[in-house]
Amino acid sequence: NAGTEADVYVSVYGERGDTGSRRLLRSQKPKKFLKGQTDIFAVEAVHLGHLCKIVIGHDGLGSGNGWFLDKVVIKDPVTDLDYTFLCHRWLDQGQDDGNIVRELTVTDASTFPGRQELERKREETWAAEKWKFQEGNTLQFYNRLTRGFICLSPDGRVDALGDKKNKYGKVFFMW
Repeated sequence: NAGTEADVYVSVYGERGDTGSRRLLRSQKPKKFLKGQTDIFAVEAVHLGHLCKIVIGHDGLGSGNGWFLDKVVIKDPVTDLDYTFLCHRWLDQGQDDGNIVRELTVTDASTFPGRQELERKREETWAAEKWKFQEGNTLQFYNRLTRGFICLSPDGRVDALGDKKNKYGKVFFMW
């Protein structure tokens, strides 16, 4: 009983405006908004730039109109970004807080400006540091609290007793 037969509406808000209220009509599934089902809809709109929130709800009509919404993912075909809006709540007058409309803010880190620059730096850092994690290497980290070394051996053993001596000659500091 987590699906709904009510009409569902969504408004999408971005840095350049909003779509206004849009009824979600044609799912790629034969019957929409069933429990445990993922429905896919095409919504035509001008490009809104980076998305920040949505308002989603239903009209409350029909038997069994209560609906448990897990999340909404919007795929932007212009930027090829996915925007995730987590809900994990009821839209039901008889459940949770009784609201049938929810305002959800974006939770996907991919939407923040500068993400591509951060991703490029992460890849550069990994390219420079990945040699440490090659098979056969023993990693040794200095623990400032115990003033000893923690060793990660190639066979999967972890020596975290805080040995004061540098056994392997290579030290990678972890702050």
